[in-house]
Amino acid sequence: MYTLARKILFQLDPENSHDLSLDSLGAAERLGILPWFCPSVPRQEKEVMGLRFPNPIGLAAGLDKNGDYFNALGKLGFGFVEIGTVTPEPQPGNPLPRLFRLVEEEAIINRMGFNNKGVAYLAERVRKRRYQGVLGINIGKNKVTPEEDALKDYLKCMDVVYPLADYITVNISSPNTPGLRNLQFGEALKGLLEGIKEKQAQLAQQAGRYVPIAVKIAPDTEDDGIASIAESLLAKEIDAVIATNTTLDRSLVASSPFADEAGGLSGKPLMARSTQVVSVLAKTLSGRMPIIGVGGIQSGEDAVAKMAAGADLIQLYSGFIYRGPALIKEAAKAVALAHAK
Repeated sequence: MYTLARKILFQLDPENSHDLSLDSLGAAERLGILPWFCPSVPRQEKEVMGLRFPNPIGLAAGLDKNGDYFNALGKLGFGFVEIGTVTPEPQPGNPLPRLFRLVEEEAIINRMGFNNKGVAYLAERVRKRRYQGVLGINIGKNKVTPEEDALKDYLKCMDVVYPLADYITVNISSPNTPGLRNLQFGEALKGLLEGIKEKQAQLAQQAGRYVPIAVKIAPDTEDDGIASIAESLLAKEIDAVIATNTTLDRSLVASSPFADEAGGLSGKPLMARSTQVVSVLAKTLSGRMPIIGVGGIQSGEDAVAKMAAGADLIQLYSGFIYRGPALIKEAAKAVALAHAK
């Protein structure tokens, strides 16, 4: 059924197709008919960051930026759902067109630019939560906020989402917000992490519960740089690392008519590099911090490879667009089978 739906949806503009798909999914959930279309995903409980996940297959941030659809998405069999990226104030994102399908390469290029309705809107949606699974909220900075003031934006978001999230992801790796990736290195990273950990401790005391913090990093850094980032995250006692965001590398899609479009590339071409980053992180961290692997997973075999490289959990995004809910079940079954061996 999804194969037929995809043929129709892929005739539409990518952003319109995205909106229509989510609206339809949300309507099916509200009408109570969504279970008719959902695969049965095997349960494989796993504890990560002190949280209990029903299975290790999650949905990456970016699909549901405003928290409008996570109740429906959560019923598709994901072990966890991450919403956002959300910023303190609403922003329209980058000009259209800003989303491109590279069908032959099973890839997507986006330069959305953190388009979202702001953290207050997302919080209102999450307060009406029906989804009982693990919910992550991904936070970022507004485009107009100077790089040196980025911490203030993250802290504003934390104040709002901390009582609502099961974990919070700090996004410092999108290529579509100028200067954001500079926060991954050196003193900028150190200062950011110190401020975030201080706020986390303050909010934990106020709320009477500890909400883990994950940091999402980019793939476009040499292995030595990835190891250095890992050491910084470890030193500041961050709870998890998510690897990776999209890439600026176009070497594997050079023949595509969209190869020169600005933005981050996701999907199948990202699989090898993102998995290498997971491997470098695993070697550096030696089990001292959990890793959530994301990037290029299009099959159960890819899911197993990501876990074998050192990921404790994995997330889908572009593969879910290309394969639909069947990929969730396929990935979960493959990982469960590999774990049983």
